[in-house]
Amino acid sequence: MFAGIDEVDWASMEHAYGPADDVPGLLRGLASADPAEREGALDGMYGAVHHQGDVYACTLACIPFLFELVADPGIQDRGSIVELLTSIGGIDLDEDDEEELDEEEIEGAANYAMAATAVTAGAGVFFELISDEDRGVRLAAPLALATLHGHPVRVLALLRERLPVEPDEEVRLALVEAAGRVALRHRPLAGQAADWLSRLAAESYTPGLRLAALAQLARCAPEALPGDVVRVVAGLLRRLRATPAGAADGEDGTNGADEADPVVIAGPGDDPGPAADAAEERGAPVTLVGQLRALSAAESAGRTAPWTADLLRTLHVGLDDRVADRTALLTDQLRSPDLRQRIDAVRMSAGLIRAWRGSYEELVRLVGEQLASPEPKLAEAASHVLEELFGLAAPAADALAARVAADPGAWVKEWASGPPGLGSAVKALARLGDVRALPALATALERPEVPHDVGFAIGYLGAAAAPLAGVLRRRLGEVALDEGAYDRANPLLCGLTALRAGEAAPEVLRVLRGVPEYRGEWLRTSALRALGSFGPAGHCAVPELRALIRRPGTAAATEAAQALWAVAGDAEAVLPVLIEGLRAEHAHERRSAVTALGGLGARAEAAAPLLRALLSHDELWLRVDAAITLWEVSGRPEETVPVMLAAWEKNRHVRVRVAECLARMGAAGAGSDAADVLRAELASVRRHNAMDGGYGSHDTYEDEKLLALCRQALPGNTGKGPTT
Repeated sequence: MFAGIDEVDWASMEHAYGPADDVPGLLRGLASADPAEREGALDGMYGAVHHQGDVYACTLACIPFLFELVADPGIQDRGSIVELLTSIGGIDLDEDDEEELDEEEIEGAANYAMAATAVTAGAGVFFELISDEDRGVRLAAPLALATLHGHPVRVLALLRERLPVEPDEEVRLALVEAAGRVALRHRPLAGQAADWLSRLAAESYTPGLRLAALAQLARCAPEALPGDVVRVVAGLLRRLRATPAGAADGEDGTNGADEADPVVIAGPGDDPGPAADAAEERGAPVTLVGQLRALSAAESAGRTAPWTADLLRTLHVGLDDRVADRTALLTDQLRSPDLRQRIDAVRMSAGLIRAWRGSYEELVRLVGEQLASPEPKLAEAASHVLEELFGLAAPAADALAARVAADPGAWVKEWASGPPGLGSAVKALARLGDVRALPALATALERPEVPHDVGFAIGYLGAAAAPLAGVLRRRLGEVALDEGAYDRANPLLCGLTALRAGEAAPEVLRVLRGVPEYRGEWLRTSALRALGSFGPAGHCAVPELRALIRRPGTAAATEAAQALWAVAGDAEAVLPVLIEGLRAEHAHERRSAVTALGGLGARAEAAAPLLRALLSHDELWLRVDAAITLWEVSGRPEETVPVMLAAWEKNRHVRVRVAECLARMGAAGAGSDAADVLRAELASVRRHNAMDGGYGSHDTYEDEKLLALCRQALPGNTGKGPTT
């Protein structure tokens, strides 16, 4: 084995962390009899040689030796090596990807292509491995074949032949998943694969296999799903819950468990069994691969069918925009007696609501019910989901209030590093504007270190949080104006700004006068915005504001001018400063000046020519802000609406800003093109900011705000989205 490995000039190559002269040691480590050494070698392969999916010259040089390893039955953990080869050779670059590559990425793309060619050339070995004695190898081989082999007809035939004789349930599920992958990668075979999957889903196979077949049908041929797919899946889940852990299937692959059988659930304090004992003896894993395996083992511990969650996630992805079906399925899951199934359902509910618009009242209410669970993971998962829902969490308001009242110890979350933050249930309740969050916020404000997000929570409560103004004012007066002043003062200033608590003007003015050098610009901005929110009640700060505007073109002068306008209404003093701000060097500083000018309305009409010139600026957000302000100062939509609508199509994240302006204009004022755009938005089922593979904590809030603004601009048109 490894013939010629020392003849490769490894030292001339590099991986993610420098010279690749350590790669031969990693390859030999994969063949070690020591499990810890094998795990360390695999960790090194993923961490350096195939770092985050990258393919280097040394990665290519490893491929022949990796194939030697998987072909040798004396090597242990070969399934992990099959997975590594699948990852190295399975990266596809379509034509659109290739067009987007810059010169620095061309070499990497060439490596991907060579890796795919090399691994595909050797993929025939996976045909033999599909019946290997090693269960781990059989588990990895089907997906390797489906991803890498160049003859998909042969692959699909082999998968069908292997299924009846494969003794392991999880490997059978891998065979079914591989069939779905073949259908997705080779669309002419989709019909043939779908016919087979349909038979597996309908005949007397085990519930897990039928569920796997339905999940793959949803991915590759959703039109072939049964019309009552929710009822079918719910029945399969009941049968899976009723199957005793470790029960063997019949020889024909059927499972005769009665749906009415009692369900036995391992609770948090139950003995996890010998697997956990063995893991404890090995000690805590030190490699990333080991940590991931440990997390997976912990997640699967005590589950009768630990792969159920993955199958359901696959099914949900395949169902895509069938929101009603997905909601009904999750509703059923949330009523399950199996707490682990409910944990999965809570997490999946978050993904559904985050990406799709729909009617979620009952689903949210059921998520709220999980807050009362004695299982910490379930209750915490539910509170985190509700935290992101803002107004959509209203059906769970009483459950949130009960959770908050029952657990004062969770009102504030401490972190190993960084300032404390509010607990998720408190934030969720405050974001509903529910006064039952006030005791928690009042307590948080009395802590030695105020949570960093308490001011934002107060903002959602609005006038209902007025009783907190006194403590906010007192705590702000106690803040030492040293290098830590921003972290201590900003949460308090945000709260006072939200309450427009003008009685705190003296305390805010003290901060403004004593801003330290460290983070001074940030702290000054927070103080100026607080003073501006006070309006005439902040009149004591006028001399300081007038002093700050004497340096026009700076960020501080723009913020001070905006505050001075709000406090004193002195357009004559403010307008020249803001016009000068339009010529600032940085786009974000120009945007601040543009936005401030909008507050002056017609009094800023002298700035119209400069605003008009910004309508063609390279920075999209600056163009949008200029268009909105130009309408605010001129009252003429004809030259501004086209700019806003063009930005709407170009960047979805600008839509809330544009819709706010269109709502003020009204559909008639904005014109028919704007009305068409608004109607199209309301007709869309997918959230405007939904992202594949990522999300922001305020995404749902922003999308619901967009829907509300669209309806406001188009009275009587409710669209498909829910009302916040």
